[in-house]
Amino acid sequence: MIRVENLSKSYGQSSIFEGISLTLHSGTISGLVGENGCGKTTLMRCICGFTRPSSGTVTVLDKVIGKDVDFAPSTGIILESSGFLPHFSARKNLHLLADISGLKDKTRIDTVIRLVGLDPESKKSIGKYSLGMCQRLGIAQAIMENPQILILDEPFNGLDKDGVADIHKLLQELKSQGKIILLASHNSKDISLACDVVYEFRKGKLYQLE
Repeated sequence: MIRVENLSKSYGQSSIFEGISLTLHSGTISGLVGENGCGKTTLMRCICGFTRPSSGTVTVLDKVIGKDVDFAPSTGIILESSGFLPHFSARKNLHLLADISGLKDKTRIDTVIRLVGLDPESKKSIGKYSLGMCQRLGIAQAIMENPQILILDEPFNGLDKDGVADIHKLLQELKSQGKIILLASHNSKDISLACDVVYEFRKGKLYQLE
């Protein structure tokens, strides 16, 4: 479970959001919508532990972020740029990341590359990937270590119609495995199709949509 309680974030005199509370359960997909700059990514960063809130608490899998742990445990993340090395292939990039994280089961790398619709045997460098292909690889990275939680900012960005359908199917499969999934998008249609519950940012407040 993820529990956000009375969370507020300001930068100087500028308030991003205030008094936000929500609970995310296993086996559900939740979505955040709102205009660019409304606070979606900032909230996700607070949940992950990358940004400290001005007040309130975030509890992830019974660990208080910033108190019990610095960062959200067992969490796969897409936030902003991927950071892949452009001269290496998809497989090489994920192997390097697996070495850093200590992932022992390297066979899972080929599995997740296939799951997102890419070819693990391809020698094509990431620098020659389209935006949609990079997005697919970012999702592969997020699920590579089989985390309990997925925090995905704009997961459909750059994907064509078939790509969106592929990722929708994958998200539903991950949901059936009991994952906690939080998505953010400027496209309310993609979010409404994927999510069990959708929250909208309006003037620094968060509202659950019917």
